[in-house]
Amino acid sequence: MRKEKVKGRTEETKGKVKQVAGKVGGNGAMEREGASQKNAGKNQAASGDEKKAAKSSSSPKAQGATALLRADHKIVNELFDEYEKTNIKSRKKSLVSQICAELTIHAQVEEEIFYPAMKEALKDKGLVPEAIVVHATLKDLIAAVEGAEPDGENFDAKIKVLSEYVKHHVKEEQNEMFPRARDSKLDMKELGAQMASRKEELLAERARRA
Repeated sequence: MRKEKVKGRTEETKGKVKQVAGKVGGNGAMEREGASQKNAGKNQAASGDEKKAAKSSSSPKAQGATALLRADHKIVNELFDEYEKTNIKSRKKSLVSQICAELTIHAQVEEEIFYPAMKEALKDKGLVPEAIVVHATLKDLIAAVEGAEPDGENFDAKIKVLSEYVKHHVKEEQNEMFPRARDSKLDMKELGAQMASRKEELLAERARRA
């Protein structure tokens, strides 16, 4: 009788152990499933954040001040190159009009925004005053050709002189002034935004007068 009772208790104990194991196993599976779902949610959130970051990084950014000026320099240089390659009088006149407009607006933006910021930040007493003197000469050269008819070699010579003068000025700015601007405490992006805004205003004014 004792053996049967012991055997019965043993079987009962085994059954309880199985039940507990089943519950534990079930709870463990549920916990693992829950954790898996949470991880999936985190991964989806992370993926969403990565997409947002990618979208943000791919959005256009405002140009820095020196980058904006370099872009202007490149445009003018290409216009001068095109002038040298063409023999069509009407095309020459159109190109000269574009060159003069680009140079005039570029100089005004520099004198109103970039140069004053540079002079204050660098406590400069040389580069900026020299650049303003160069601008004065450029304005005289521009006045000599703007609106004039390309009448031959004399006109071409004036454009050549203007081109060489501009290239020399650009070289000085990019090699001497721009590195100092980048090394200064100036916020180049903010300065660039101001310059871009002013350039748009001047272009609009010029378009209205045309």
